[in-house]
Amino acid sequence: MPDLPASVQRVIDAAARKGVTLEVRFFERSTHTAGEAAAAVGAEVGQIVKSLVFVAESASGPRPCLVLASGANTVDLALLANALTEPRMRRATAEEARDLTGFAIGGIPPFGHATPIRTLMDPDLGRFEVVWAAAGTANAVFAVGPQTLRVLANATVTPISAAPETRPEQQPANTTSA
Repeated sequence: MPDLPASVQRVIDAAARKGVTLEVRFFERSTHTAGEAAAAVGAEVGQIVKSLVFVAESASGPRPCLVLASGANTVDLALLANALTEPRMRRATAEEARDLTGFAIGGIPPFGHATPIRTLMDPDLGRFEVVWAAAGTANAVFAVGPQTLRVLANATVTPISAAPETRPEQQPANTTSA
């Protein structure tokens, strides 16, 4: 594809370095939220990968963590803090997320960041054959198998989210909560 946005090219290049070719799909409308992305690709909200940046507060300064959560789930800060053995965790601000990953919220991919970032992955994503993740902009996504995603993101799979009270396909279209 000629004239790809630099942010998308970084994601494609990061996957290629691990031997994976991504097919990025672009949409006229935003795929910023899990609901928007699911509608655009014709998938369940649970198949959408939310790439969320969290920060552990410590005496030596903030330490980032990327969480790859199912679009139908909400990250549980207590589970996240426990998995990382960090007593104080919080969601990164939009500015922090951009500074730490090199991408804007809504388009943060699971890999290809400006600097390496420790990454945890929601095991719920593994129940799908294919999941969809942001490809560097708010209107670009790619499909990948959960196991390949784990390898590309160098992610540790661990419980870090609370499942919804209802099935993913019954979730409201706007699932922007952490």
